[in-house]
Amino acid sequence: MSTPKPTSQDDLQKQLLQAMLEIYQRSLKETGVNHSMFHRMIHEQGAHATALHLVHAPKPSDGYTDLYLKGRLDLTVEALVLQKKWDPIFEEETRQLARKRLTEYRFDFKRYGL
Repeated sequence: MSTPKPTSQDDLQKQLLQAMLEIYQRSLKETGVNHSMFHRMIHEQGAHATALHLVHAPKPSDGYTDLYLKGRLDLTVEALVLQKKWDPIFEEETRQLARKRLTEYRFDFKRYGL
């Protein structure tokens, strides 16, 4: 039996794009909130740059606040970047900032396996 081929950086970047578009769609479908600026940023700046911009921003985005008010912080970029899958493309500082912001808003890490 062969060992699985490691995922390349390019593959992870493509998967990140799909994952971010998925949280956009889920947010719209499951909460009714349309984060068109988030969607536009993904297409204009790319998924990775958008994630870095949002996580490193001094204050949470309007979309983050909307999802907090809906009780759906699991649909934020901050929660996404904490998934182990993305460790190779996000530095520890980015993960720490995401965890700090989610902690400040009382995110249930255990519930979502983070």
